[in-house]
Amino acid sequence: MTKHFPGNYYEFLLDLVKNKSVLFDSPMHGWRHWRTVERNGLYLARFTGANPKVISCFSIFHDCMRVNEKIDPKHGPRGARFALENRRYLDLSDELLKKLVIACKGHTYGRKSACTTVATCWDADRLDIVRVGITPKAKYLFSDEAKRIADDGDFDVLRQ
Repeated sequence: MTKHFPGNYYEFLLDLVKNKSVLFDSPMHGWRHWRTVERNGLYLARFTGANPKVISCFSIFHDCMRVNEKIDPKHGPRGARFALENRRYLDLSDELLKKLVIACKGHTYGRKSACTTVATCWDADRLDIVRVGITPKAKYLFSDEAKRIADDGDFDVLRQ
């Protein structure tokens, strides 16, 4: 069953987390980063076939429960829990919700995922690590296109 929300769904989700996210306006882990992760993920999904709804939800929930800008190893699981607590607002089947939860929980330390959608979410986030002065490396990415972008330094393709 598809749920209907007023206006833009992504904006609706941003409003949902705005008052709960300590770092919502952070340039490093806030909504600007989340939008970039969504953009990266939707671009990569054209190559991987990943689910765009999961990518859009992941982009918001993966970092929305961070408590600081530095080391916060539990932020992914907290973001997953927050998504589950707000499940009624998510336009995701149980199967897609499970992928979102796995993606959020594992995005910081995940090494490999057999799920294309989860791996694409992780690539989308990792390709934006340049925001903190780190150049993405292909060995930490999963999809061929994400690896190509890192190897070629072709980050402009993500901005088109």
